[in-house]
Amino acid sequence: MPVAMTVDIVGSRRMPDREAAQRALDDAIARVAADLPVAQTPLHPTVGDELQGVYPTLDAALATTLLVQLALPDIVECRFGLGIGPTGLVPSATGDIPDGPAWWAARPAIDHVHALEQRAVPSARTWVIAHQGESDAVHAEARRANAYLLVRDQVVGGMSERARRLTYGRCFGATQRALAAQEGVTQSAVSQLLAASGASAVVEGYRLLVP
Repeated sequence: MPVAMTVDIVGSRRMPDREAAQRALDDAIARVAADLPVAQTPLHPTVGDELQGVYPTLDAALATTLLVQLALPDIVECRFGLGIGPTGLVPSATGDIPDGPAWWAARPAIDHVHALEQRAVPSARTWVIAHQGESDAVHAEARRANAYLLVRDQVVGGMSERARRLTYGRCFGATQRALAAQEGVTQSAVSQLLAASGASAVVEGYRLLVP
């Protein structure tokens, strides 16, 4: 079942350099799309600070959101709303318009993330909602994904920019020695930072999404 993804930038109106943040986001998305080319419709800007894309499965969408979070520098954070359901296009004189139940679910998903962020779970960045017409099994899948995401976002949100870079590299099998050379630090420093940041659990979770 397709998954529609809506993305926006956390605190975009308060950013001192919105253009720099957008460049960083564009670079991160391009990197992820090259390293994990799974999108049906790649993430692309729509209006303001919002982006949209479509993924063939929930696992593909979850893996993509993780990699984007890991690839981003400290100057920009994103929240992600994922909607499970059919997608389609509505013909228009100015070009086809994406529409359908997955998009109807993605919008309240990102709104829910924002609400969580403002209340009890400030680390929340990602949420999944299945369209009401989906089966009980699909709704159960969305609930399980959200349980995972609450913890994953907490771990990733607590990482330093360097820890996120290292974790990204480990997701694609880079050795600690190679990462140490890339960062200009010792292999021991890489090992200690990965262990302290919870990176191993994040990497193992990623590998379950992309077997």
